[in-house]
Amino acid sequence: MSAASSQTGSALDLLLDIELPVTLRFGRTQMTLNEVIDLNRGSVIDFGQSADEPVEVMVNGRVVARGEAVMVQGNYGVRISQIESRSERLAVAPKPAPAEEK
Repeated sequence: MSAASSQTGSALDLLLDIELPVTLRFGRTQMTLNEVIDLNRGSVIDFGQSADEPVEVMVNGRVVARGEAVMVQGNYGVRISQIESRSERLAVAPKPAPAEEK
């Protein structure tokens, strides 16, 4: 094994230990501030999404996969059914437009 491939392997090992936030998105909705203030324990928020629509698996704020919600020994899980293409997963997200000054 050459020194270059050894260094690449150790660099990859370092990257594989990086922790990233993983989020599951079951849907989304828009609510007025008044509706949010009125939320309390037991409130139900309608996402307007049917049960057969996929759950999005997001890593660091970017959708990387989709799947279906499942129960595994009393715990929730996601069965992955679709993984975004490598180019979609690695694409740089567009920067938000700067706010105009008044």
